Amino acid sequence: MSTAAVAGAAAWGFEPSRLERFLHERLPGLQGAMQIEPIGGGQSNPTFFVSFANRRLVLRKKPTGPVLPSAHAVDREFRVMQALGRSALPVPPMVLLHQEPDVLGTDFYLMERVEGRVFNRNDLPGLAPAERRAIYLAMAETLAVLHGLDHEALGLGQFGKPGDYFVRQLGRWSQQWALSKTRENPGIDQLLVWLSAHLPEDQETRLTHGDFKLNNLMFHPTEPRVVAVLDWELSTLGHPLADVAFNTTCWRTLPEEYGGIAGLDLQALGIPSENEYLEHYYRCSGRSQRAQPFHWAFAFMRWAVIFEGIAARAAAGNAVSSNAAEVGRLGPALARRGLQAIGLDAKLS
Repeated sequence: MSTAAVAGAAAWGFEPSRLERFLHERLPGLQGAMQIEPIGGGQSNPTFFVSFANRRLVLRKKPTGPVLPSAHAVDREFRVMQALGRSALPVPPMVLLHQEPDVLGTDFYLMERVEGRVFNRNDLPGLAPAERRAIYLAMAETLAVLHGLDHEALGLGQFGKPGDYFVRQLGRWSQQWALSKTRENPGIDQLLVWLSAHLPEDQETRLTHGDFKLNNLMFHPTEPRVVAVLDWELSTLGHPLADVAFNTTCWRTLPEEYGGIAGLDLQALGIPSENEYLEHYYRCSGRSQRAQPFHWAFAFMRWAVIFEGIAARAAAGNAVSSNAAEVGRLGPALARRGLQAIGLDAKLS
């Protein structure tokens, strides 16, 4: 085991040597000492590269310490990606799921490491305009593939409840907000009231990702092609337009609001406008129904609650990312974006 792994053990909340012994027992044929490296950038489930001389893996685990009910469900991530391995949607091959605390203190799973590029900035610095455009269109095409899957045929018919998606989600996120609340955020409260009063009648049910955005996709090392869809923690059977609205929030947020692209010269960058991007998705998916202000208000409400949860974990000293306190301050800004989507932001002025 590497010196870095020994040094990182205290910060990670587990003993890497115990993991190394476990993997040699469960995965016969591993060669050489284990190398482990944390993957930064995420705010949810801690993720690590785990490598041996002859095999490269990725490990995701629940955070150490108390977590909100239904949050950080690594078993759901494992289950959905295992099922999707039989589909046209690219996901990493699953290796194993361990749901006991004896190794790392929390549940965790392992998957094969897929080689490719993950872009952590929506403006895609360093790329040519043509490649930026191709990457964005590939993202829309991949989302269309996801929403075209037959979840029943994939064995995911019980992965969530059909119908009443937004009713159930509003109940869930209201509870999450109540449990994680460490300060007032009147924008979230106002959004929850408005959304409950404007529920759409449409009951379409599809497999949804829940966090479908650029940095949760891995692209081919040299081509603008998605080779893996990552981070399925929030996936469920839901309404596809919830995915669509969340996926396009970056067009409605500023760069300082968690890397949005609003205000940038998109034409010069080669990035499609929000409308062009949406139309590409609608064509690829064959969808006639369009996202409405409700869907963006819902997306921003949910995102604001997530960031308030990050702020709560930072206050409790249980955050995954080192910039969690800074990012947690975005809760009010994102709630305001949700109110703007339905023309109610002036009421918070």
